[in-house]
Amino acid sequence: MQAYLVLLGVLLLGYFSHNSTVTYSSAFLLVLKLVLPHDKLLYFGAHGLNWGVILLTAAMLVPLATGAIGYHEIVDVVRSPEGIAAIVTGIIVALLGKWGVEVMTRDPQMVVSILVGTILGVIFLKGVPVGPMIASGILYVFMKGFHALFH
Repeated sequence: MQAYLVLLGVLLLGYFSHNSTVTYSSAFLLVLKLVLPHDKLLYFGAHGLNWGVILLTAAMLVPLATGAIGYHEIVDVVRSPEGIAAIVTGIIVALLGKWGVEVMTRDPQMVVSILVGTILGVIFLKGVPVGPMIASGILYVFMKGFHALFH
């Protein structure tokens, strides 16, 4: 019962803060919790992140699929300072994501705090909730630095 109340609370926070992403995600998860057996809900939890990344990546590749971005545009942007900065940023974010998955797997209790921070950022700062994995990666960097300095 507690899980339903927490999800309902998050749904209401999303609704009253006019954040449809949090509202729809909470409602979707409430429905899944109502209709799926516990093991299937755990399966969704274990694989949903990968499915979300696949869907997000596919959406980002639509301009390539439609021809809106072609070979010449790709070559031009890769040669520009902004394009090079974007490549470096992409590499850094990929590393942060990798480290974030490591933290989320190794220290699941940290996920709760990161999720609370993400929800607060989405609701009150109009952020986008793609941050838990990256936030975990940043936490990984902080923890490694802290460990190196004080141990």
